[in-house]
Amino acid sequence: MVTGAWGATILIGGQGLSRNTQFSTKAERSLLCPLGVFAFSCGVILLYRFSVLPPYPWLFSSLFVLPLLFKPETARFRVLVLGVIWLATGLGWTAWHADARLQEQLTPVEEGVPITLFGYACDLPQPGSFNSIRFNFCVDRWPEAPGSVEGGARPHKIRLAWYGSSDKVLPSGPIALQAVLKRPHGSLNDVGFRYEDWLFRHGVGATGSVRNAMELPDASCGLACSYHVWHRGVASAVERHFGDAVHYPLVASLLIGNRGHLSAEQWQTLKATGTIHLVAISGLHLGLVALIAGLVVRRLLLILPAGSIPENVIRNTVYCAVLLACLFYALLAGMTVPTRRALLMVVVGGWFLLKAREVSPWWPFVIAMAGVLLLDPFAPLDQGFWLSFSAVALLIWVFANRLGRMGWLSGLLLAQCAVFAGLWPVLQSFDQTQPLAGVLANLVAIPWVSFVVMPVLFAGTLLVFSSGGFLTVYVVKSFDAVLGVLWGLLQGVAALPIYPLPGASPIVLVAFVAVVLLLLRFPSRSFRALSSLVFLGWLVFGWLNNAKPENPSVEFPEVRIWDVGQGLSVLVRSENQVLMYDTGPEVKGVYSAAESVLLPNLKALGVNQIDHLVVSHGDSDHSGGLDLLMNELSIKVISTGEPEVVQNKMKRQPAVAIQPCPRLPKVMGAFELNFWRSPLPHSGNDASCVLRLFHRESGVDLLLTGDIGGDVESEMLADAELAWLSAFPGRRILVAPHHGSKTSSSMEWVRAVKPNWVIYTAGYRHRYGHPHRDVVSRYRQVDAVPLNSACSGQLSIRFEAEGPKIIESKHNSPFWIAGRGLTRDQCKIP
Repeated sequence: MVTGAWGATILIGGQGLSRNTQFSTKAERSLLCPLGVFAFSCGVILLYRFSVLPPYPWLFSSLFVLPLLFKPETARFRVLVLGVIWLATGLGWTAWHADARLQEQLTPVEEGVPITLFGYACDLPQPGSFNSIRFNFCVDRWPEAPGSVEGGARPHKIRLAWYGSSDKVLPSGPIALQAVLKRPHGSLNDVGFRYEDWLFRHGVGATGSVRNAMELPDASCGLACSYHVWHRGVASAVERHFGDAVHYPLVASLLIGNRGHLSAEQWQTLKATGTIHLVAISGLHLGLVALIAGLVVRRLLLILPAGSIPENVIRNTVYCAVLLACLFYALLAGMTVPTRRALLMVVVGGWFLLKAREVSPWWPFVIAMAGVLLLDPFAPLDQGFWLSFSAVALLIWVFANRLGRMGWLSGLLLAQCAVFAGLWPVLQSFDQTQPLAGVLANLVAIPWVSFVVMPVLFAGTLLVFSSGGFLTVYVVKSFDAVLGVLWGLLQGVAALPIYPLPGASPIVLVAFVAVVLLLLRFPSRSFRALSSLVFLGWLVFGWLNNAKPENPSVEFPEVRIWDVGQGLSVLVRSENQVLMYDTGPEVKGVYSAAESVLLPNLKALGVNQIDHLVVSHGDSDHSGGLDLLMNELSIKVISTGEPEVVQNKMKRQPAVAIQPCPRLPKVMGAFELNFWRSPLPHSGNDASCVLRLFHRESGVDLLLTGDIGGDVESEMLADAELAWLSAFPGRRILVAPHHGSKTSSSMEWVRAVKPNWVIYTAGYRHRYGHPHRDVVSRYRQVDAVPLNSACSGQLSIRFEAEGPKIIESKHNSPFWIAGRGLTRDQCKIP
């Protein structure tokens, strides 16, 4: 966050700023007016609401056409036309950069084959799962290959993992890598983290794994390459001197922004206390560096004889020293996105203070935001962008033009209240909660980090390097002492039994925030008392009624087949009843579909209770995250084809007994449910509990078959009680057994079931190669329409009277995911 850097600007210079901006020339009024700059920012942000990327030449052409079509004669109309022109400029600027980034594509023929690349590691390698290191690789040279992209456009940056590399060292500087690559791809659901968003935002054009790496000592290393070599050297030096510290992960994070050593437990504590911003080199840290550099340089200049240096020279010297110090620290921190954003805020805020112009405090805010978007048009895809500028706007609202002085404690309390309340709706828009513990944690952690931790870290680092390492032992002890206090505080706050804040609709939440901000900006005793009573009443009412409400009712029965990669998870809803079939994959400490996909989507749908959870069998790609689901949701019934296996996967005893796969049919709203499991003592895939959903009004059924193989398929076809299986006259949707594996979907099964649609739930270019070509061919022989979650993303099926309506998420995706020529557009079922 940049609140530290901008907050210092507000507190130092905000009281003397007036609300009216004066411009000396007509050029300033027309080109640099706040409306034009703000309209440019709006244009940049607006582009990311489009599902189709508009041609940037048309947008730039409009800049010349608009003044010719409209010749404004009134001042208001001139302002309107100017705003539209700047809006189109922002749109064109961002579309130009987005188009250039999307042109850097890996070709389909280059996927899955070893390629030798030449370049350098352009970030700090971080330890990853499965004994790997992960890093970004900036490519200087691609090999010539058939079927190359027209014009030779290849990704400049790729994301790589080097497995089994614990005993290997990734060379610094120019290197040659042999890697196997694939195009950008990730899970695509209505809600939840989307890897493709992250890759596009960071300019990553491909991902892959490293086979081997070789240093190229004779190759040239340009400016960017040299910087990353230097930065890796800094990180190595920090680890060499301070790696023995108990709190070394915090030392590395706060000193140089290296957060790769933070454990999952530490991330959870930071998240629970709302203090993740403390370990991102941003406004708080750069603001402190700016303050220290400014005070030191000004004090040194004032030692000189009075009058020997003019005041304006002193001010300019201090400003330049502040910028150089902040730039150096930003380079130490790796020039990450939040660091660059905070650095620009220091530049803009310091410039306005240096010139001592009487302008509205919102004017430098607008310029800083436009500057960030000009230099980084992809910034609106960052959650940090919205949180940072929202926090700065809140501080301006609360502190600017405030009469009278304010003590540091009252100022800190006021700032924390404003940021806590004001960022609540912003976080909710990102499907996140505002932790109440964050208020208490930040009230103590921010001043402790600002006035104790960071000065100790800076001073200790200077002592260690200036003494040649002689004082390292003593410095490490001091680091552990101050960071031990901080971490003990955060762990204590995270462990407090603080009830979660009651939920609220967006309208209610915005109204609440508006009342709080008005109270903070225009304090009056009567208004303050009334608002406090309303707020406390709202909290008490919410906590007293903390019993989770019933699930909302749906107009039409629906089924959602989530995109969980190589695995399966299906949500079934009818009226206010909910059934879930399987919970997707989980790799401990690496990925959990329940955490990343299921819970965010269930929360967005308002689902608080699962009436029936069916776990087909105990394999990890079908039964992941069960403990997490039970902690977050009420589950009435759990049934599975492998009760003992599923029970052993859980760390604690569930509130309800785990039942075997039901044998009797059931009714759930508009659906009739039929269950089946092989009567033979199978285990693993062949023990899957099969579920059939039949919607009588439309005459459509859907089969969920788990991972059954060919032998169990024959058992099902031979079961005389399953008359609906092969003698069904209606339309049928089938989720292919075992993700389309060649061991399932025999020709006998395909002809008997004869689906109208077949859905494969498989990972993109997964090593298992699902669905198999032979299986796909069999279903095509019965004219089944194929769909694959790896290509379509989430599949939503709405059961209406006239038939099913199937919606593929890729058709509602933004241009950088579903655009022509991109991964999902060219994704093919074998």
